[in-house]
Amino acid sequence: MGTVLSISPASKKASIIDSEIGCDGLKNEKSLKRHSMFVSLSWKKLVANSAKKSAKKVTPNPPPVVAQLNNENIRKTHQTVEKKQPKAPIPVPVPTVPTVPKQNGEARLASVQKQPSSLSLVSPRRIVIQASTGELLRCLGDFMCRRCFKLKELNSGEVILWFRNIDRTLLLQGWQDQGFITPANVVFVYLLCEDAIEDRVESTAELQGTFQTCLYLAYSYMGNEISYPLKPFMIESNKDVFWDTSLRIIDRMSAKMLQLNADPHFFTEVFQDLKNQRDTSESNLDR
Repeated sequence: MGTVLSISPASKKASIIDSEIGCDGLKNEKSLKRHSMFVSLSWKKLVANSAKKSAKKVTPNPPPVVAQLNNENIRKTHQTVEKKQPKAPIPVPVPTVPTVPKQNGEARLASVQKQPSSLSLVSPRRIVIQASTGELLRCLGDFMCRRCFKLKELNSGEVILWFRNIDRTLLLQGWQDQGFITPANVVFVYLLCEDAIEDRVESTAELQGTFQTCLYLAYSYMGNEISYPLKPFMIESNKDVFWDTSLRIIDRMSAKMLQLNADPHFFTEVFQDLKNQRDTSESNLDR
């Protein structure tokens, strides 16, 4: 005989509902677990990202290259600030004059004032002196005639002719490209002649020899060329004493020759002295 199982509809329905409720509960539990898993994963990701960003921003131990660049930038900033700041003036020590008794001070001041000065530092006024080359040549000739008073037949024109003949000979022979006779060079020749030519000259040849020796030194010192030949300047009367006279003039007049070119006041004095040598009498002008 078989067994018969009977299930009532109400119990069947209740079991179905219980099973549905159980399924819903499992579903809700699974969703809650999944949601909590997602929340935990997103939180871990957020924490990891923030940790990476903070690690990138904060570098407690920078590499040496970055530290070197930072030091250089700081040093350049300090240098620019120092340059912009005004420099303080350099203290200059003020010389102190020792106190001396009044009488000694006055005596020293008087001794200083009595000493003449060779070079005037400040000129009170400017003096302009004008003269042509021909006028200065006549003044030079008059000086020679006045100095060599024993030579009665000597005239200023003869002295000028000696000068012009030598200058023309050098031009024709190609020793110079332009004439030497200018006012400044005539003043230089007068400076040498005033010292070299003496009043005891007794012959015209001796005077010509000494004069042409002065011309040779003037050409060598003031001329535009490097060197000049001896032949136009040396004659029979001064052939034996030419170099002795030259060395004697150089030894005595070297400082004044340099001063004439370096000191305008000294040049003006010599220029005025030469101009004053002009003989204003009618007899001397016609010689």
